[in-house]
Amino acid sequence: MPLRITVLGLLMTLPLSGLAADLPPPPDAAKKPHEIKAPHGAVRNDEYYWLRDDDRKKPEMLAYLNAENAYADQVMAPLKPLENRVYDEIVGRVKQDDDSVPYRERGYWYFSRFKAGQDYPVYLRAKAAADGSQGQDEEVLLDVNALAKDKNYYSVGDFDVSRDNRLLAYAEDDNGRRQYTIRFKNLETGELYPDRVTGVSPNVVWADDNKTLFYVENDPDTLLTVRVKKHVLGTSASADELVYEEKDDSFYMGLDRTRDDAFICIVVESTVSSEMRCAPAADPKTFTVFAPRQRDVEYDADHLDGRWVIRTNAPGADGKPAANFKLMTAPTDAASRDAWQEWVPHRDDVFIDGFELFDGFTAIAERSDGLERIRLLKADAGADAKEEFVKADEPAYSMALSTNAEPDTTWLRYSYTSLTTPSTTYELNVATGERRMLKQMPVIGYDASNYVTERLWVDARDGAKIPVSLVYRKGFEKNGKAALLQYAYGSYGSSTDPNFSLTTVSLLDRGMVYAIAHIRGGQEMGRKWYEDGKLFRKKNTFTDFVDVTDALVARGYAAKDRVAAYGGSAGGLLMGAIANMAPEKYSVILSQVPFVDVVTTMLDPSIPLTTNEYDEWGNPEKKTYYDYMLSYSPYDNLSKQAYPAMFVGTGLWDSQVQYWEPAKYVARLRDVNVSKAPVVFRTNMDAGHGGKSGRFRRYRESAEMFAFMLDRLGLADAPVAK
Repeated sequence: MPLRITVLGLLMTLPLSGLAADLPPPPDAAKKPHEIKAPHGAVRNDEYYWLRDDDRKKPEMLAYLNAENAYADQVMAPLKPLENRVYDEIVGRVKQDDDSVPYRERGYWYFSRFKAGQDYPVYLRAKAAADGSQGQDEEVLLDVNALAKDKNYYSVGDFDVSRDNRLLAYAEDDNGRRQYTIRFKNLETGELYPDRVTGVSPNVVWADDNKTLFYVENDPDTLLTVRVKKHVLGTSASADELVYEEKDDSFYMGLDRTRDDAFICIVVESTVSSEMRCAPAADPKTFTVFAPRQRDVEYDADHLDGRWVIRTNAPGADGKPAANFKLMTAPTDAASRDAWQEWVPHRDDVFIDGFELFDGFTAIAERSDGLERIRLLKADAGADAKEEFVKADEPAYSMALSTNAEPDTTWLRYSYTSLTTPSTTYELNVATGERRMLKQMPVIGYDASNYVTERLWVDARDGAKIPVSLVYRKGFEKNGKAALLQYAYGSYGSSTDPNFSLTTVSLLDRGMVYAIAHIRGGQEMGRKWYEDGKLFRKKNTFTDFVDVTDALVARGYAAKDRVAAYGGSAGGLLMGAIANMAPEKYSVILSQVPFVDVVTTMLDPSIPLTTNEYDEWGNPEKKTYYDYMLSYSPYDNLSKQAYPAMFVGTGLWDSQVQYWEPAKYVARLRDVNVSKAPVVFRTNMDAGHGGKSGRFRRYRESAEMFAFMLDRLGLADAPVAK
């Protein structure tokens, strides 16, 4: 049966929010019966399975995506002036000539620079002066603008400078598929060596000999990180020696150096387990297992001053797991679990997220009551010493350890931001308490005093207390009339913290409220918050989001018919779920690179990420998981009902959520949707999971999506506060 593409009519001249009869007809994809069978005998029909093409070359498939893009162009044409205004506002806030905060490492200060009109950074360094300060002579490491010239997509994923400071290894991706190529540059001469290592992840580490580079090779089909190899500069990549191969396809793999640069470590992690192998960086021939992997035991370790410090959830002497993690120590030569000694005990009310070792103190990144904080442990503090924390200035904020490249300092660098405060880098002298601001992200024309941030708690239907971060422009009245954009993610234990956003200001200035729902599935409230939003409790993620919407409307933050929802990737799964469960509560849904075909994807181990995520979603080859996943999978639960207006985006080269998931979802949605509200499906034909590369191109994508939303919420012509 051939693909049916409706011929599109003339451009609309009436507002998109006008009569449905004024909208052009959308594309109509062909239906082709295709059975998907599970090992336990269950069978489903997927009439749009044909849209899948691993090579991304099938003419019929490309014709459909191009038709949807043409339809999106026509539907959005009347809103182009609004899109341009929003884009100009966003870009107008950007200080186009801007440097990052320099950090010092091995005698050089490293930083990046954006130049006016350029999409990509220039990475630089300057030699430290005799007093340790930054010297005047700058050296270009990489000019990404030059590397990206004539490319539709380009990204430098990682780079590492050799121990003698002479050589640079960097990983580049030129299609968004996240299959990187390693290149090598002589920093003294500028020469680009002919060595090329392809099909790798963006993770490179030099050995101390300044000629051997360790890297992680991907499986070409699943993109799983499967092998650690080492490349000797000047030799063929085909001769690269295998260092380690991971046989369990539920594990991710990466490389790192310890804090003191003494060890190179191979780190493998699954959803519920981890393992490290380390070798002396001076002679990395034999990688020794730090502690053998064990299901439901996770750990990560770092080394400084003759000891290991280990963050772990391993059970204690009482047999109870440390769900929120604890810190332990071990001597350099006795790292087995039997030698671990408890240092910072587990607490039910505090989640230990990470740590940074210094010569005279340790900084611990923690979460408490849904907010981040940094705890300071001084080397000379006694057992009865009062706990010390880095102070925050607002009720809802985000605070994290920044780049602290060298341990021999009394200064701790950390980042601070909130929904009203642009990203700020501070230095705190742990010995004296002095704090100094190194840099705040410049935002042209922005005055933080014009905005207000709040922290609320909402009761979920099962009694859980959900934290919510809000921001709006000063003068806002909680009278139940405003428009609201509610955002959430809620998966993988990934916490969504209240960070400042350049793009959101354009919404606030039009009178909107912006809310982040810190729903279960994230880790804002500790490990249990994550556990209560995965596997057989995944639906808590979706109902939490809906319950937050109901509460914000009930408390007067928004009109019930002026609520928009936004999520991406696994947050796009959330969007698809709430669209099926509670479509009447949302006027518009924004869904980027959405994971919406849960069962089919998780039944296919050839798709990237599938096998790594059985402990996140479940393995549908087992019927109990199959049935539960099928009960919420957005694609499988589309039904004949009125859906809200939707803007769905994807990238043809997406390696995380394959483009065919949202493509199939939209095709089936068009079959069952009885609403007159428009559905726009935009495929970026030159990008992957993260959208277009370059800082300004991404703002263009945001502006188009926001124009669609603003129009549906009745704010297309709203005055913009100054």
